[in-house]
Formats: sequence, C-alpha cells, structure tokens
Amino acid sequence: MLVSVRALTGLTRASSFCFVSRRSLATRPLSKVVGSAKEALQGVDLSGATIAAGGFGLGGIPETLLNEISRTESAKDLTIVSLTAGVDGFGIGRLLEANKVKRLISSYVGENKFLEQEFFAGRLEVELTPQGTIAERLNAAGAGIPAFYTPTGAGTIYSKGGIPIQYVPDGSGNVAIASEARETRVFDDIEYVLEHSLKAGVAIVKAYKADTRGNLIFKGTSANANPDCAMAGKICLAEVEEIVEAGEIGPDEVHLPGVYVHKVLLAADNEKRVERLKLQDGSQKGVIVGGRGRIMRRAAKEFENGMYVNLGIGIPTMASNYVPEGIQIELQAENGLMGIGPYPSSELTASPDYINAGKETITPLRGASTFSSSRSFGMIRGGHIDLTILGGLQCSASGDLASWIVPGKIVKGMGGAMDLVNAIGSRVVVTMDHTAKDGSPKIRDKCSLPLTGHNVVDRIITDMGVFDCDKKGKGGLTLVEIAPGVSVDDVRKATACDFKVASSLPRMDNE
Repeated sequence: MLVSVRALTGLTRASSFCFVSRRSLATRPLSKVVGSAKEALQGVDLSGATIAAGGFGLGGIPETLLNEISRTESAKDLTIVSLTAGVDGFGIGRLLEANKVKRLISSYVGENKFLEQEFFAGRLEVELTPQGTIAERLNAAGAGIPAFYTPTGAGTIYSKGGIPIQYVPDGSGNVAIASEARETRVFDDIEYVLEHSLKAGVAIVKAYKADTRGNLIFKGTSANANPDCAMAGKICLAEVEEIVEAGEIGPDEVHLPGVYVHKVLLAADNEKRVERLKLQDGSQKGVIVGGRGRIMRRAAKEFENGMYVNLGIGIPTMASNYVPEGIQIELQAENGLMGIGPYPSSELTASPDYINAGKETITPLRGASTFSSSRSFGMIRGGHIDLTILGGLQCSASGDLASWIVPGKIVKGMGGAMDLVNAIGSRVVVTMDHTAKDGSPKIRDKCSLPLTGHNVVDRIITDMGVFDCDKKGKGGLTLVEIAPGVSVDDVRKATACDFKVASSLPRMDNE
C-alpha cells in the first residue's frame, strides 16, 4: 500500500536520526523517511563536498535533491561525480548554472553547452573518465576495495596523462591543470591501468520504490549508476516515486538493501524528462541509400545467430534494422539493459525509464533484463559481449581508434567507448565515412587525435570498402571488400596509409 508521508516522517522525527558509528544500533531510526529534500539535507555539510549523483543522461536523475542543492546557500565548491552531465538548465545543469560546482568527474558532457562554455573559459574543472571506470570506482568504494586494475584506457592519453582538466582563464587556450599518468601493469601480455576507488561524502540517488527501511527498487534503465553511487556514499539520500511500509517489498524483490541508504524522501520534482523521444516511423528499412545506407547494411552482416552485441549511437544503432533473416541477436545498452527492442510505437508507450546509450526511448524485448552500470561494464570488460560496433573519427593501420575528443575544439568525453574497445576477447568493428567533411582521410598510418583504444579494431567498414586490421601483429590493413563503382585506386587516394588487397575482392552489397 502507499504510505502517508506525514505518518512516516513522524516516525523519523521522533527517532532523532544521527550519523554515528554503524555499531551504535540504538541510534538508528525505525523509519528512514523524511518529509522533504530540505529536511534530508539538514546537517549535511555541502561546502566542498564530493557528491555522487545517480543518473544517465536525464534517466534516473534525483531531480528533487539536485534542485534543492542548487538553492542551498551553503552548497559550494562541489565535486560532482556523474556518468553524464545532463543538459542545460535541468538536473546537474541546475548546479552548474548556480555556480555550485568546482569539478565534475564524468564520462560524457557533450549535451551541456553551458558546461562547455565554462570549461573552455577556465571557470570549471572537468575530469573526463571512462564510464565503466566511474561505475567500478564507485562500486569498489562501497565494497571496501581501495584500487583495482582494468584494461580500459590502456595505451591512450587517459593512462599516459595530459587530458585537459582546466584551462587558464585568460582565453589563451593554455592548460592550467592536466590529468596525471596512471600506473600500469601487464598481466598475461595485456596492459592494465590502476584505478583507485571513488568515495563520496554524499550520494544522491533516484529509485522507483522504497520501503521505510530504505530498501530500494529501480525501474528499467533508470537504475544505471544509482546503486553504485548509493554504495559509495558515506551518507546516501534516496528520492523515490513511491514509499511503502517495511515488509511490503519482498526480500527477493529488493534491488539495493537499505543498509546503504540513510534517508528516503518522496520525489517532489518528478518531471522525468525524456531527452530524445524516438518513435517507430513505419518507414521501410530499404529507404536509406548512399554511403551511410551501404555502411549500415554491410555492418549488419557482422551479426551471427545468438550473439550478444553492443551498438554505438548513429550508424551502428541503425544497423540493427538490417539484421539478416533467420539471425537473432541480443542487443546490450551499457546504461543497463540486455534485450533492446524497437522504438516505442507512440508517445503514450514511450517511457523515460527505458532509454538506450544514445538517450533515445526504446522498449525491452520479452526476456530482457536490467542491471546497474557496474554490472553492465563488468559483462563488457569480462568478454561476455561478442561484438561491438561503434563509430570513429579516425582509425590507424595498426587498429588504433580515435573517437572522443578534438583538443581545444570539441569536448564530449569517451563515454563507454574505452571500456567497449578494450573488452578482452570481444570483436570490435568500426563504421565511419571514409573521409572527413573537409575531404581528409580518416584511415591513417597513425591517428592524429587522442586515442580511444590502442590496437583494438578488428574491422573497419566505410562507404568505400571493408578493411581487416592485424591489430596484434604488423600486417597492417587488408582491403577485403570494395563498394560498387569504386576502384582500388580511388580507395588508395582517400586513405592515408598503405594497405594490402585481398586476392579475392568481392563487392559490398548493391543498394
């Protein structure tokens, strides 16, 4: 049953909630429910605090708590840990525009124009970190693990150091603070990066349902990093859509035990804005023509029956419309879903609790499953995903990939790409136009942009042909298929590195 918030908050006030040793059981309240975000924040020191905020894009963000913190005078010089930076004027965007944030630790900030403006002006520190690494650092903090090794980011500027964190605020474009090199170590001939756990003074999370003891249930992909943030916080404040009495959530239904949660409040601000409403348009899959259509159809030939597949945004996502007859695959979204289904048929069936990695509304297939961000990236790094198809800005002859930043011009972040391309045993296919808008080659002897992964690409599919990469040896690239109406000489002129040509060179499918 739905419990009266007034009745529940009465229990909390009577019990006089105190933050003391976990061993002092006598101080623990009978109920963890409070009447408002303002009450939840009473006694919490927000000056210079590190706050772990759940959410991915606008999915599963603690709107009520974020809004209250943006209005709280004592909240200043904050370090915010979040998978993404949201959008202007909403969620974390409210904190940024209220000048509450000193540093943001995030994997993707590309949708927030105000953040980009403040970052390049030198008024904001942005510590870009791979998405799976953020989730695992939070998870490790909650599990009492001080550090761990991961293959993510090995051989890139992320591990070597030098990513701008803050620019000099004089318009010169000079870097005031840059990331430091990380310790690395080789296990079984694979380079790993040492990462330290990420503790937070305060965790603010959003859940679908809670009981009075703080046990939480999440809905769909709105779980994302919420469980990981909750575990990492010395104090965890959870806002929820529904509160029930203890015992009304069965033990087997609990997603996050109340031991991690200190205060619960009913969400007052529950807009649950959809960032990218995507609906089925009824179009036929054969209507996309030209180079992009050719790339999509060819990428779909990489699918094999029974594969678990992760598709990046853009061309890779659209390739799922061309799955060959008789082939069944399971699509994974790194924000916490296995079994991505079609876009919803109407706005009425679209749910802000089900989005993909591109923040688009999607539906789950029958038999789908949802999970936290740390669990999601664990299955990626652990080699349980058979195939990753993603886009790129540049690829090299040795299988290097650059896809996440143009220094001094574009700061978006690596998102989950560094985790995906460094997954042990997973096949990596890159889809991209053969040349950039200015006509410059995107396949080069060496990438001129910062790398997403070193020696990671197995195959490149462009509008001009298909290349196989000898990523672990010195065989370089081999052109194995060529587009209709394109000659090998055409490909050579558009490619800034040498490549071999397969003895049998079939054509990519006609449009």
